[in-house]
Amino acid sequence: MKVWIEQDYCTGDGLCADLCPDVFAMNDDGLAYVKDDGGFARTGERVDVDQAMEEAVLDAQAQCAGECIYVSKD
Repeated sequence: MKVWIEQDYCTGDGLCADLCPDVFAMNDDGLAYVKDDGGFARTGERVDVDQAMEEAVLDAQAQCAGECIYVSKD
């Protein structure tokens, strides 16, 4: 599964980072980002999710106030 965030829609409440801190984090700009190997993924960059984290990512997506978390199964 791949995940990405569209920061244009992020409300900055940080719930995704609370629910799944291994995948999501808040940046200094007050918006949520997907973590990648080098820190934060760029806006819209699709990042592979470890299978063990998929359920937590889907939970964060379902609870996201900004509806800005996207996932794909490819």
